[in-house]
Amino acid sequence: MKTIIRGTAAALCPALLIGAFCACSGLSARPLGRRYIPGTYEGAAPGFRGQVRALVRVDENGIAEIGLSHGEDGEIGGAAMEELLELVLEENSTEDIDAVSGATESSLAFLAAVESALDRARVP
Repeated sequence: MKTIIRGTAAALCPALLIGAFCACSGLSARPLGRRYIPGTYEGAAPGFRGQVRALVRVDENGIAEIGLSHGEDGEIGGAAMEELLELVLEENSTEDIDAVSGATESSLAFLAAVESALDRARVP
């Protein structure tokens, strides 16, 4: 369920609280659009039938492209990874994406490989 907040005061309150927290804690606000260092990064994880490799290209806005290399069955594990690939690109994240039923190990390997690449791309 999505909650939509309307009005300037409702939108300003969370921003003011976050700003106050950052100022008091010594944390600096990092621009939201700059979570990754632009480039291409590789990640890998063990799958059902061998290594799953993800080549992830990120730009200043997030995940731009994902290339895959794997030995998974095309109709089950491979199909699951293609489905997940679309979700990750759509969401621009691997967070809150569940494994595809019937291809759990391949799904988790794909997500782990992408996350491994993103770990290398994150702004320190």
